[in-house]
Amino acid sequence: MPRFEVVTVIQAPRELVFDTSLSVEVHTSSMHASGERAVGGVTEGMLALGDQVTWVARHFGVRWRLTSTISGYDRPVSFVDEQVAGPFRRWYHEHHFEATGGGTVMRDVVEFTAPFGPVGRLAEVLVLRRYMARLILLRNRHIKALTEAAARRTEDMPEFGGA
Repeated sequence: MPRFEVVTVIQAPRELVFDTSLSVEVHTSSMHASGERAVGGVTEGMLALGDQVTWVARHFGVRWRLTSTISGYDRPVSFVDEQVAGPFRRWYHEHHFEATGGGTVMRDVVEFTAPFGPVGRLAEVLVLRRYMARLILLRNRHIKALTEAAARRTEDMPEFGGA
């Protein structure tokens, strides 16, 4: 079963990064290239423990449908989303948030198993692991840009402790 980690350093408070990571709208805007959108379950706002969302997107020229649930939730430390229906035999994604001096280290740990037995295992090695890691990197760059911009705006506002 392929497993990979992506670490992203963000100059924004952990709570802001955590909450932004659970936003349906932020997720869909980060995945606009694949046309990803929420079509079932919780389709807007912030996800919470037990919430399910069904996503549709186009990858490799094929339209995919995946339903995931938030199966673990410890604000602002971590949450887990995992597939309950969809193209993978298994999709399990841990999101970890560690506060650092004024910022956050966001660590994604992803485990997945493709369908189709030996052909799926070959696809995991040749294509899927790198492709999935790139999607997580793309999403994280988007979260980083949004949260760092929000943190800078807050620092510039005297009523929020800024200049």
